[in-house]
Amino acid sequence: MTVSHKESKENIMEISGLTKYYKSKLAVKQLNISVKEGEIFGLIGPNGAGKTTTIECMLGTKIRDGGDIRIFGHNIDKEAKHIYKRIGVQFQTNFYPDRIKVYEICLMISSLYDDVVDYHILLEQFGLHDKSKQLVSTLSGGEKQKLSVLLSLINKPKLIILDELTTGLDPKARREVWRFLKQLKSKGLTILLTSHYMDEVEYLCDRLMIINEGEKVITGTVNEIKSNYKMDSLEAIYLQIVGEEEANYENTLNAL
Repeated sequence: MTVSHKESKENIMEISGLTKYYKSKLAVKQLNISVKEGEIFGLIGPNGAGKTTTIECMLGTKIRDGGDIRIFGHNIDKEAKHIYKRIGVQFQTNFYPDRIKVYEICLMISSLYDDVVDYHILLEQFGLHDKSKQLVSTLSGGEKQKLSVLLSLINKPKLIILDELTTGLDPKARREVWRFLKQLKSKGLTILLTSHYMDEVEYLCDRLMIINEGEKVITGTVNEIKSNYKMDSLEAIYLQIVGEEEANYENTLNAL
């Protein structure tokens, strides 16, 4: 289902017919996604819905079985190098070298690009400047998550992809990251994110797509989706779509 919305800026990313199998299991089925320049777009769905697989196919870390992907107007099969140097990525799970310090991982990432942001500025903005000489392995879960977002911004990307953006962050840290992402958007950065937090989605996303079992269910603005379902709560709509509300109700009855 697609909710109509006013077309404005050009698409910075276009995915058409994306399909991915894991052996005989269909993980993503004929998925079409368009993300406009300068917007924050949310790809929403339960665990196993195909969100991370979609991102991995976009980035070439998984080989897709069908579909076309164009980013910045270029086909990723033909101009991957040109495209990927302009993208910043924060994966859901990050692995860092043993015994590496915060400033060292920042230096390492900076060395991969010709044009970079001063990582000291980013460390200050993310509240990690006093941790710069600390081993990454000694950071808290929330601090590691903030570091992973920070690293995705070092190469001055035009598009950043954030998978499970604020998992592990306390409420105060989450809102600090939200405010910073809003600032980045105001400067023209395009953001694609996944999240299980509907308050986060409502605050950040200009548009979103809810997927389930690898297929699109609905796409549009938060208000358009609420209007379509005649419900005031995005979380209630999400639970209705993915079937978790009924499952939770049955589990509660069984526990009585």
